[in-house]
Amino acid sequence: MEYMEFFSDVDNRMTTKVGACRMRVSGTLFLLLFVGAVVLCGCSVQDNSTPSKYQIAVILLQGDQFYRLNEAGMKAAAKKYNVELLVDNSQGKIDRELALVDAYIAKGVDALLVPPKSQTGSVNALRRAHDAGIKIIVYDLALGADFPACTIVSDQVGLGTSTGAEARRYIEEKLDGKANIAIIQYISQSLELGPLRPSGFVQQIEDMPGVKIVTRQDAWLADMATDVVETILGGNPELDIIWAANEGGTVGAVRAVRNTGKAGQVVVFGTDISEQLAEFLLDDDNVLQAVTAQKPFEMGYSALETAVKVLESEPVEKEKILTGTLYTRNKPEEVEKIREQLKQLAE
Repeated sequence: MEYMEFFSDVDNRMTTKVGACRMRVSGTLFLLLFVGAVVLCGCSVQDNSTPSKYQIAVILLQGDQFYRLNEAGMKAAAKKYNVELLVDNSQGKIDRELALVDAYIAKGVDALLVPPKSQTGSVNALRRAHDAGIKIIVYDLALGADFPACTIVSDQVGLGTSTGAEARRYIEEKLDGKANIAIIQYISQSLELGPLRPSGFVQQIEDMPGVKIVTRQDAWLADMATDVVETILGGNPELDIIWAANEGGTVGAVRAVRNTGKAGQVVVFGTDISEQLAEFLLDDDNVLQAVTAQKPFEMGYSALETAVKVLESEPVEKEKILTGTLYTRNKPEEVEKIREQLKQLAE
């Protein structure tokens, strides 16, 4: 696929850093650019050698690696299609998302790429943008409406299912079919998305008579998960496995196992991928066993590319569902490859 050109041509990569804009300007030119920038918060990315074909706005939900990789994919596609990209971040706040949508309506952008904070609460503002003639591409979370030109999401249940199948194999081969499991999830953070990954994981192990889920608790940030899992480990000395539903939960679970001296007794399965999680998979302490990762770069690239096609009246799929990729410590060459790719994106 075309987005893979990003990884095969490192020397010609975009000069903007993932998650930030880096422009070399000085003196009066800097002042002029600054005055122009205050019209709308965020970063503008375009190739100034030729006039841009379209002005496309992007809203990121937060600043973690997943959304930075979304942004990197969008920037790579924007460079290819000669699109001016306006990027801002709702910081996970619905009121800020609504304000950004209204600002982009006033600016008259051609298209808007957005991961809605809420399937229902985000509808009215995005409908206003649609009614104003702006093409809406939704990514990461589906919107409870049919007006978006395309919705691009990960198979959320599949992310849990993939790791659940790997955990089942581990239980059968290493633990004689018996295990006590703790689940770390994020349902209170996202009532709409949060239950999906755990449901996929549980489906893979619920028919195993020797397996017991001893607790399910919410903790989606690394520090939060570290504290929660340390408490779980202290109260459940018989625990064998922890599964976490996102990057922060997985990082925190690994830290907690190490902090409590449980490496070699308790293993972790998780979700998402980052440089840190790749390093955990390559570490010889044998704590992190496997994660199922989303494809955020592909998601971002596809969202921008789809927006261009819509603007040029080309047919597009109404919905794209991206399957996850399983990374395990049993295949270190695959883990090393994704770690190097992530490292390149962070440079």
